[in-house]
Amino acid sequence: MTLITEVRLRRVLDSRGNPTVEAELRTDDGGFGRGAAPSGASTGDHEAVERPAGEAITRARELAVPRLEGQVYAGDQRGVDNTLRAADGTDDFSEIGANSAVAISMAAAKAAADVLGAPLYQHLGGAFRGREFPVPLGNVVGGGEHAADATHIQEFLAAPVGAPSVTDAAFANARVHGAVGDILEERGVAAAKGDEGAWAPAVDDATALEIVDEAVDAVADEVGFEIGIGLDVAAAELFDDGAYHYGDETRTPDEQVDYVAELVDEYGLVYVEDPLDEDDFEGFAELTGRIGSETLVCGDDLFVTDADRIERGVEAGAGNSVLVKPNQIGTLSDAFDAIELAVASGYDPVVSHRSGETEDTTIAHLAVATDAPFIKTGTVGGERTAKLNELIRIEANA
Repeated sequence: MTLITEVRLRRVLDSRGNPTVEAELRTDDGGFGRGAAPSGASTGDHEAVERPAGEAITRARELAVPRLEGQVYAGDQRGVDNTLRAADGTDDFSEIGANSAVAISMAAAKAAADVLGAPLYQHLGGAFRGREFPVPLGNVVGGGEHAADATHIQEFLAAPVGAPSVTDAAFANARVHGAVGDILEERGVAAAKGDEGAWAPAVDDATALEIVDEAVDAVADEVGFEIGIGLDVAAAELFDDGAYHYGDETRTPDEQVDYVAELVDEYGLVYVEDPLDEDDFEGFAELTGRIGSETLVCGDDLFVTDADRIERGVEAGAGNSVLVKPNQIGTLSDAFDAIELAVASGYDPVVSHRSGETEDTTIAHLAVATDAPFIKTGTVGGERTAKLNELIRIEANA
């Protein structure tokens, strides 16, 4: 019957060595699920609230766990997630923390799938999904909030849009990452790695784009399919006092639109995330109108996986793509609804990891369960490759 009999919460480490929340959930018929919450460094002002892990666990144990144990069925995902919202009592999970909520939400889904003996993506997506696989966008050069003394643009992405399979795409991204490292070495540029495993050289944005462009072209020739370039500008982190600050250089909002449009034209960018401030719906709409439908203009801080903000963006014509992060909104039900709304509105959903990650692979299953065309996972590093390897397994067993 999947009646929840036990919910256990603990602190575990994320990829940055910070504490995060892990939930384990058991049901009366032997089901077991485990979920761990990621954490973002570059976060939008409109995201659900993440509380310090210890506080989130204490509040969830007090307010949410008694409402779940012996009361709710793990197989009823909306029932679980509605109970979490009722226990919290706020619009943004500021009482129990979105980190405790999403960990419990994911654990419940996994426990229900365990009882069914089905993969998580089949439980979430049903019988008619699971044949389409997302293109993984790999972070190969990183700066911004993810790496000090590196680029102002936060992420430079490999986008293997021509790959015949998710397996080919994952390995292509890894090869691009390696090629970037080789080029940096040839140029005598030292580079550490940022939060997501990307190279973090002390170069300007133009140089980083040249290096990524060279690496992408070389690997595309080797593998025989198209690999594009994407950017996560994370413009909200650059925006202050009405202007975008790139070190000593500043750009007005109109100049920022021109700048991004020029980059799209020069490098044939296939993906641009958060090119403008998180409340600039008009600027997003202007940029989207200028660069057309060939490039995904994706809102992360703009939409924060929130249906109300997505609806506002659709009405304004802001962007054509929505980044989806379950912990950004607090539950799998809310993330699923954001994806469904995006698709119904003609927007492409992009399921995404966070900079502070765990080995949890739920987002790989969510992307397959919803036929999401893209997923962001990073390129290298155990917590990143966990998602890629899970996608490879799902594809092999589909």
